[in-house]
Amino acid sequence: MTASQRLPQELIREKRDGGVLEVAAIRQLVDGISDGGLSDAQVGAFAMAVFLNGMTDAETVALTEAIRDSGQVLAWRDLDLPGPILDKHSTGGVGDLVSLVLGPWVAACGGFVPMVSGRGLGHTGGTLDKLESIPGYDIAPSRPRFRQLVKAAGVAIIGQTTDLAPADKRLYAIRDVTATVESLPLIVSSILGKKLACGLDALVMDVKTGSGAFMPTYEASVELAATIAKVASRAGTRTTALLTDMSQPLAPCAGNAIEIRETLRLLTGETKSGRLLQVTRELAAELLLAGRLADSREAAMARLDETLASGAAAERFARMVAGLGGPADLLEYPDRHLAQAPVVRAVYPERAGRVQRMDTRALGLAVVTLGGRRTPDDAIDPAVGLAQIAAIGDSVDAERPLAWIHARSEMDADRAAARLLAAIRVGMESVTVPTLIQDVIRREAS
Repeated sequence: MTASQRLPQELIREKRDGGVLEVAAIRQLVDGISDGGLSDAQVGAFAMAVFLNGMTDAETVALTEAIRDSGQVLAWRDLDLPGPILDKHSTGGVGDLVSLVLGPWVAACGGFVPMVSGRGLGHTGGTLDKLESIPGYDIAPSRPRFRQLVKAAGVAIIGQTTDLAPADKRLYAIRDVTATVESLPLIVSSILGKKLACGLDALVMDVKTGSGAFMPTYEASVELAATIAKVASRAGTRTTALLTDMSQPLAPCAGNAIEIRETLRLLTGETKSGRLLQVTRELAAELLLAGRLADSREAAMARLDETLASGAAAERFARMVAGLGGPADLLEYPDRHLAQAPVVRAVYPERAGRVQRMDTRALGLAVVTLGGRRTPDDAIDPAVGLAQIAAIGDSVDAERPLAWIHARSEMDADRAAARLLAAIRVGMESVTVPTLIQDVIRREAS
């Protein structure tokens, strides 16, 4: 501790008593989190002080920037890339495989997407878990390999490295065991600290609302979206946040290898419509606009449609997979490489009608019970999950099932079927399908 620094306990006391910390104080605390200068007890006390008293916008920006700068911040200028560095982040959900489609799609339009993703959390599926269902895919390449693949393919989706925002890794682990996860400044700085360490020119956030969302209420989701856009922009990155519906799975499926198959169907043009395509197209268009790759929404949409129809987006995905050790012929022969469950069973409704509503979180937990991750050390069965899930408003009966279960055993399928029937309400009433894109918040970098 230098002569100009204060005792950590005095900084924690100041925040505990409702004070506003200066930038230097926040950086001192974050330095102590990352280098071990603060004990676990002190980190927990700081997190609780923020949880109870909140932070001003300026404090949240300072915390985000300090977490970003706690490790190496990626720089791309030396690679002389002919386009902007762009990325997307989602607050998570069920059947949310947007990243897998958006990354190569934006790359095909001239962007460069160094996407650092995470694993599943609770009922939500993780992008890394999905990619690891591809044999040989390396989620932890060396930094030179990662950088060169971004240059060559335009996209690389990997896991967080040890030198990328290390303060966040420790702070999050302590938040998880001190009941301080649900703090807006801590959530925002955690998300953005990692993302902005990737040296982005622009970011788009997909903030979910509904029964499968991370935030408990619509109002909380709106506040999170607005805060992320504001803080990221004040930290120097053009940011757009979309508020999107998660009152039902985004794709008509959930499960790791199953979602990779759906990714390939969309990229190769087999899937031509649906909620997943609509959300991904809107998010990608926002990135093209923010990255100055299109001068109007219409031009962005036209460029996206062109690269999808031509196969250019699919080719970028294939190049990324092969470049990270996966099979070169995944697009052509997915069943050769992706695991398939031995038990596949349709679940029919107890009575005919229309799907009225869903407990999307319960559907995600059904996938977890089939073979997902219950603890951080659990192995995941990539083959299991749900497919052809009926959407809100769909007619279901003895011929049209609620979904198809992919399970390892008949007993697992029985348990999942019971959860599925309890999670989906079927009735004869007319249904209003929830609006998919509920709000858009744009912020220029300041």
